[in-house]
Amino acid sequence: MKFNIQSKLLLSHLSAVSKVVNSKNKLSILDNFLFNLEGDRLVITGSDQETTLTTNVQVQDPVGSGKFAANVKKLLDLLKQLPDLALSFDVNDANLEINITYLHGKFNFIGVNGNEFPTKAPSEEEPKKFVLPCKKVVEGIQQTIFAVGVDEMRPVMMGIFWDIKPDEIVFVASDTHKLVRYRKLGLNTGLELSFILPTKPASILSNILEKNDGDVNITVDSKSATFETPEYTLTCRFVNGRYPNYNSVIPTANQFNVSIDRVQLLNALRRVSVFTSSSGLVKLEMRPDEVFMSTQDIDYSTSAEERIICEYNGAEMAIGFNDENIIDVLNNINAENISLQLMDPTRAGLFLPVDQKEDEDLLVLLMPMML
Repeated sequence: MKFNIQSKLLLSHLSAVSKVVNSKNKLSILDNFLFNLEGDRLVITGSDQETTLTTNVQVQDPVGSGKFAANVKKLLDLLKQLPDLALSFDVNDANLEINITYLHGKFNFIGVNGNEFPTKAPSEEEPKKFVLPCKKVVEGIQQTIFAVGVDEMRPVMMGIFWDIKPDEIVFVASDTHKLVRYRKLGLNTGLELSFILPTKPASILSNILEKNDGDVNITVDSKSATFETPEYTLTCRFVNGRYPNYNSVIPTANQFNVSIDRVQLLNALRRVSVFTSSSGLVKLEMRPDEVFMSTQDIDYSTSAEERIICEYNGAEMAIGFNDENIIDVLNNINAENISLQLMDPTRAGLFLPVDQKEDEDLLVLLMPMML
């Protein structure tokens, strides 16, 4: 089979697909891209067994059709060194010898039989399908992915929980120290289902949809989900297990409510956190019209304190948070002013934008530390 393609066009598609491929694979065939020439469309696939990403690109002057696989690292290293020029691929169907020629040179290596590449098993039940705007999916992932857990002893926390309802989707992520609940309203799926999207495919999905202004077609079966756009198709297996009841851990009777400038609070926390102890404890004292924050490290005889103006007229109270966690939370709330809602020093604090967008409801929960 033969075809021609521009080097930068091929590199852009291969780079996107390569995000799925692991550096070390149990199956050697997964060290390769799978190429499938169908007419003037070249379908390129990468996989790590759990997640598979496919893209298609138009080629020129195609001759023949068929499959072959080529090493991921070898192709990427080659294409990164080339300027943007026309490449001619000539693949020997008998021995899978691959010849790549261009204006001033030629490369030659042996490919792998494309039929060895694993394929998805058929679904055991009728899949459910719905369509969402790409931008809405990206927002749901980007608002929650920072809070996904990394503890392999809690696999159900290592992904974003999609709680899909007929007229909205709730995206949830938690590492047991912090929890994000992001409700996207006005999405008419007409379905009621849920699944846990692992961190890796969630990140890849966000990247490939971010520059897409159209829709993504989503197909969900008993074990996996498929996200399809005109250029890319991502299929991934769910995280097995039952996600905890996230609403049950969110306190509702919060008697202390502080309204404060997010950037001022964030910058002040970055300054005082320089002097925290190994525990990372930052003490926040709520006083009329101000938040007084302080840190200290007894071992090194260091301390820091700072006051920030806020809107608060309640009784004085103090609560402790881990500096890295609270900075992480504030970094990922896109709002000028936030509301910090508290019940008592032993219960979780809630961080919310003061002005929520019309079609969304964002809430971040952060567990306190003992003072």
